[in-house]
Amino acid sequence: MTKTPVGVLISGSGTNLQALIDACAQPDYPAEIAVVISNKKSAFGLERAREAGIETAWLPARPHPSRESHEQRITETLEKHGAQWVVCAGYMRVLSAAFIQTWPHRILNIHPSLLPAFPGIDAQGQAHAGGVRISGATVHLVDEGCDTGPILAQAATAVLDDDDRDALQQRILKLEHVLYPRVLRWAVEDRIEVVEGKANIRLNPWEKRFFWADPE
Repeated sequence: MTKTPVGVLISGSGTNLQALIDACAQPDYPAEIAVVISNKKSAFGLERAREAGIETAWLPARPHPSRESHEQRITETLEKHGAQWVVCAGYMRVLSAAFIQTWPHRILNIHPSLLPAFPGIDAQGQAHAGGVRISGATVHLVDEGCDTGPILAQAATAVLDDDDRDALQQRILKLEHVLYPRVLRWAVEDRIEVVEGKANIRLNPWEKRFFWADPE
């Protein structure tokens, strides 16, 4: 089958990247990772990509004079590799309006909370400190706000009485590894449409935009 090339942006260890690499390795999966780009030279996700035979690029923000010039280099690298979608997988830089407008409704992000609850950094810590009984993960399209783009899919789990922040983080991470490949499939199959700020998805009868996972 013909696979749609995508580019992945990372800053860290790349566990969600690994989930996407594993999904893309399946013959019937409609996407392929054309390039992995990191702003951090030490990001272990770059090594994950190299081991999978995927092209990588280290593009540090410095010495670029502006965020926009740095992101222009990112766009050039994505376009060089034919990427049709941009997938943020633990990319720890805020994207500029100019970059988002270059890739309208073509940037995916995964966030470790049930948005719109707990946007921004350390969502798991926010959830734990807030005493919520349910948390989870959200995949959304990126817009110019902070984790405010159209929601595509969510997965939820219980917050247990004896959970600390790290235990909750690990449980949510397992949900992310299931959720992200599912949504990327919808994206590259051109099944996502944004109407008046909300995402509509053409789902097959067996597919769901939300699932619940009991704690193990």
